Parts: sequence; structure tokens; C-alpha cells
Amino acid sequence: MTHFDALSLAPALLKALRDEGYATPTPIQAKAIPPSLAGSDVLGIAQTGTGKTAAFALPTLHQLITHKVAGHAKGPRALVLAPTRELAAQIGESFATYGRHTGLKHAVIFGGVGQGPQVQAIRRGADILVATPGRLIDLMEQKLVDLRAVQFLTLDEADRMLDMGFIQPIRRIAKAVPAKRQTMLFSATMPDEIRHLVQELMHTPVEVKVTPTASTVDRIAQSIYWIGRGDKPALLAHMLRDPAVRRAVVFTKTKHGADKVVRKLVAAGLHAAAIHGNKAQSQRTRALDAFRSGRTPVLVATDIAARGLDVDGITHVFNFDLPMEPEAYVHRIGRTARAGASGEAISFCDPEERGLLKAIERLTKATIQRREVPAELPELPRVAHTPRDQPRRASRGSHGGGGPRRKGQGKRQRNSGERASPSHAGDHAGVAVAEPRHGSDGAPRSASPSRHGWPGYRGLSRRGRR
Repeated sequence: MTHFDALSLAPALLKALRDEGYATPTPIQAKAIPPSLAGSDVLGIAQTGTGKTAAFALPTLHQLITHKVAGHAKGPRALVLAPTRELAAQIGESFATYGRHTGLKHAVIFGGVGQGPQVQAIRRGADILVATPGRLIDLMEQKLVDLRAVQFLTLDEADRMLDMGFIQPIRRIAKAVPAKRQTMLFSATMPDEIRHLVQELMHTPVEVKVTPTASTVDRIAQSIYWIGRGDKPALLAHMLRDPAVRRAVVFTKTKHGADKVVRKLVAAGLHAAAIHGNKAQSQRTRALDAFRSGRTPVLVATDIAARGLDVDGITHVFNFDLPMEPEAYVHRIGRTARAGASGEAISFCDPEERGLLKAIERLTKATIQRREVPAELPELPRVAHTPRDQPRRASRGSHGGGGPRRKGQGKRQRNSGERASPSHAGDHAGVAVAEPRHGSDGAPRSASPSRHGWPGYRGLSRRGRR
């Protein structure tokens, strides 16, 4: 299949594709669209960045155009489930782009924000509903959404929803959708639980696959540095100063770790932002907009962004911490080398992460190239402590410049930060953004890396780092 015109899509969709300059379908689109248009259930196995959103959005729009319903359907006719609000928002944008000439309406619902505007969008009449499972369950329980008119059900990134504990909510949602429907399910990997879900929800699906399960993109140059945990920030700052690193995502294991990395990078004079849970949607949006525009070239993220982040021009991915699940490594590095470009994935591995590295190499069936840590790394400036960085036991009289702590002072300080928005797991993500303080006169922080007798590890003494 060499051209979208050969796929027999509705003229309104072909016009939208021409508007966007798209002429040739990607492999997953060429394989998934024909059986979808024929009405078959489709099981797609494809990594992110392969064009799979259009692989289900285009046939869904086509089916809605060509299969009119008598009268006005009460509730959406198509439902798309996504694991994170980032991905849900991007899917909604794709439906808006491809469906601009169709007259069809869509709504996107996810947690972490007020439900009022989302409910209003549904009530105004949405032909297509894109939702995260948590928020959808909320609205179902409040009887604010009716799924009895759904004819087309799509599950995107099903393995990610499995990781986030959404399989039972998905089963509950599927029971609220008519049994007579067309179902599409897309996943980068196919663990046993997803296979079982396929058997429950789908009827003799056509399986399409464009890359081997858990394979990595050939255009990504992968390397790893053996380095003690205390030296990771200095190595990261050193590498981010390379002019070749134009736009980078740095992955950490925890939200607190992401904030800590941002503070160290900012103190070193680098522009960086962190995206993770427990922050407002508006902050997340601002940080992602700054990252897309290039105003903030470094985004530090937890795995919440490993799937939903779809930004062109990411040249580098850094695994500051190796992921606990080897499959997450594949999804992390897939943020680069998109749309035919090449990219580089660089990982830092300390002694405690050796087992994680072995699991990654077993899954990918490849040995990641080892590289030597530079002999000299600059000392990073000392960064200001946040309340979480402080020791739990503080001596009396240490608050407020040496004066005694006033009653309630500590409580007010702890509550001064923004609270997490209540929502179901996986429906929230947020940001912490900081600008570098140039000319910081903080004293250099000493770094004494752990010394272990493991192959290839190179500790850095203070003398060697000067």
C-alpha cells in the first residue's frame, strides 16, 4: 500500500490528510486500516511513534461517517480509552485534525481537573469520547455519561493500562458498552494478561504487527555509563552542555527525584522542567508547551511521560535512573528517533542497578554499548534544600533564623505546597518548573561515590573531578 487514496477512506478524511501533507501511510496504518474498514476487530502490536493513533482514528471516523444512525444517538458512538491524560489529549487532537471536514464532534475527559467543562462537552453531543478509565468510571457512577450507543471501542496502549492497574476498570467499562460492536486494541507488548483481555473483549480479531515485541528502534544509538549515584548529576549536566543535545528527556524513578535533578541542573545554569504527578494541569501544560517550543530544552520526567509524550525533535533520552520494569526502557527511549529521525539514548547505571540492566538486555536481546565516564567532571553548585531534603530531626531553635519555632509554623510550611488533585491512579501528571539562577555563589557540594568491586565501574574522587 503506497498511498492513502488506495485505502478507500472517505473523501473528507483524505482532504484532511492532504491538508496535513500526509500522502503515504505508515506500516501499522497500511496493515490496520483495511480490516478496520471491513468491520473486523483489530489487534495491533506496535511501538509508540509508529503512527498507530491514525491507524484507529481514521477508520473510526470513516465508520461513523458511513454508518449513520436513525435519529440522534444518546451518548457517544465511539469510545477510545487511554492510560494517561497526556495521551488522551493527544488522541483528541488527532481526531480534531483528521475529522475537521466531517462535522463529527469529540470530547476528551481525564482526571486531575474539574469535571464540569468535560460534562458539558458530553452533553452538547460528542460522537467520539476519548477518556482515561478513572475519570470515565467517575462519570459513569454519577450517571453523567451513557455508553449504550457505543459502536466502536478502542483501547490504546493496553499494556500501559495493565501496568497502571486499569484492567478491572476496563472490564467494567466494556460491560457498559453494547456487546455488538467493533473493537480495536493496540499495545506495544503482549503479556499474558493482555492476551486474556483480548479473548474477553474481541471476536476473532485480525492481528497486525509492525515490530517484534519489545524491540527497540534501530535508529536509536544506545549507550550506558557505569557511575556512582552521587556523580550522576554532574555527568548529566556535563552531557547536556553538548550542542548536539538540542531537546532531551531525562527519566527518573520518582517524582521527588525528578524535582531534585531539576534543582541541580538549574543551579548549574541549565534550563529544565520536571513533569510528574501531584501538580496542576495548567502547570503541566505550560511546561510541555515550553518544551515543545524549545524555551525549556530539558524535560525531567517520571514514567508517567514515557508513553503519552509525543514531541518531535527530541534528540536525546537520558535514563538517570534505570526503570524497574525492563519494558519501560523500550517506551522511554522511544521518545526519540520519531518520524524518521535518529536519536540517542544514554543510561546511567550505579551498582544497585546492575540487575535492572541485565533485565533490559535480556528483553531487548542486545548488549548496550558501555562508555567510559570522563576523567574530570565539574563540581555542581550547592542547591537550596526543600523541606523534604531536610533531616527529620531538627534541633530546637533552628527555625526562623535561629529563633524558636512558633506553634503551627511547621504545619503551615508543609501545607504551603500545592496539593495533588484527587483522581484515579494514572489520570494525573504535573510539573515543577524552574529557571536557572545564573551566578550562584553557593559552595560546591562534595560528592563521594560509592566504591564497589563491579566490572567497568569508575568512581570519581574529588581530586579527579576538579
